[in-house]
Amino acid sequence: LGMFSELKFPVPWGHVAAKAWGPSEGHPVLCLHGWLDNANTFDKLIPLLPKGCYYVAMDFSGHGLSSHRPAGCPYHFLDYVTDVCRVAAALQWRRFTLMGHSMGNFSFSYCFISPQFCFLYPEMVDKLILLESLGFLLAPEDTEAWLKSKRKVIDRLLSLEAKQQPPKARSPEAALQRLLEANSHLTAEGGAILLQRGATETPAG
Repeated sequence: LGMFSELKFPVPWGHVAAKAWGPSEGHPVLCLHGWLDNANTFDKLIPLLPKGCYYVAMDFSGHGLSSHRPAGCPYHFLDYVTDVCRVAAALQWRRFTLMGHSMGNFSFSYCFISPQFCFLYPEMVDKLILLESLGFLLAPEDTEAWLKSKRKVIDRLLSLEAKQQPPKARSPEAALQRLLEANSHLTAEGGAILLQRGATETPAG
């Protein structure tokens, strides 16, 4: 397992980079690095682990060889969980082992990404391995509401990204009608005023 390959997964702001060891048909193991680290965290560990697995160690956005998010965009813990979803989808992994290192007891933004992913997507994780980390703890009365709201945010974002298409060209009349359908409180006059600045004219419409 000394030899590895470099991987790149496209995301809306660039790519997420990763390193992979072992046979691609082996049992999938996704490795998540810790606070201010990158995929090289696992260079010395992976060769000591069972040979029949396919280990993929990703660089979180803004770390290692992964693209930084655009300037002014914060790095929130849900963004990292979403990165894991994107990589799993790109690998076409429906169920895998998750191995996480720390991801910081020093900052809430980096705190416990691996356990949070397991909590949000338990059907995708067969085993959780934590290195220098604690589990993810919530008060029992907060659990269901947290789970439902956070997973809804991630699933909706990924669904919108998957459906993303080039903007449709419409006639000015059709554009106004579309705007009025989406905003029932608008008058036709108000909609026309908004469209002057909210639409771009092209040869197609």
